Amino acid sequence: MTLTFRECTFRYRGSRDVIQGLNLAFASGATVLLGPNGAGKSTLLSLGASALRPRSGDVTFDGLSPWNRKQSAAYRAAVAWLPQKPSFLSGMTCRQHVTYAGWLKGMTQRDASSASGEALERVGLARQADRKISDLSGGQQQRVAIAQALVHRAKVLLLDEPTVGLDPKQRRSFLQLIASLRNETHVVVSTHDIADISEVFSDVVVFNAGKVLFNGPVPSFLACSGTQIHSERAAEYAYTAVLEGGFR
Repeated sequence: MTLTFRECTFRYRGSRDVIQGLNLAFASGATVLLGPNGAGKSTLLSLGASALRPRSGDVTFDGLSPWNRKQSAAYRAAVAWLPQKPSFLSGMTCRQHVTYAGWLKGMTQRDASSASGEALERVGLARQADRKISDLSGGQQQRVAIAQALVHRAKVLLLDEPTVGLDPKQRRSFLQLIASLRNETHVVVSTHDIADISEVFSDVVVFNAGKVLFNGPVPSFLACSGTQIHSERAAEYAYTAVLEGGFR
């Protein structure tokens, strides 16, 4: 089961193509999506989440299309998305918000309510479950958003800059969560932070100017560094080399 982009082209109104003729299949496990600001990473994940529709080409998961009327519900149940700037409904508690997200994805209210507790526990917010989201810190709100993406046990998780607003301890807990999820679901994480990628992720995609510069397993990515792949700065050197040299 793979999230696949075939000949995808997209542009925002009044602009040139942000993505053109993209062919990309995300591998199973956990993939880190790297690229500079403006590379098109958020656009790519929005297309995968069916929040945006390509001008041409297809986006499918396991043969399901979000634009086929008979398949759209199944696609959106299989694919969860955490946008870069999640929004919340005022006045709701954490539990209510996560339950509501599960219900929107097709769960019964009872199942969504039950699953919301587990999702909040996985992100370390079990004790805050009945607090209003408006009373939480920015980092805690970000973890509620992650719980929303987890609640319906999606087959694919698309997470756009999910560690923004998290302190180092929270970030470490999040990375441990990703590591625990990669054997049960596809996880794609867009980030600027390339530290610890070999501990958490199985694959790397480097994306820039709407194009894939690299797509492959972590060891192959680190080998682009021209140094020992176990070096503390191997990921940094590899990322720079791919951006400057166009490795594939």
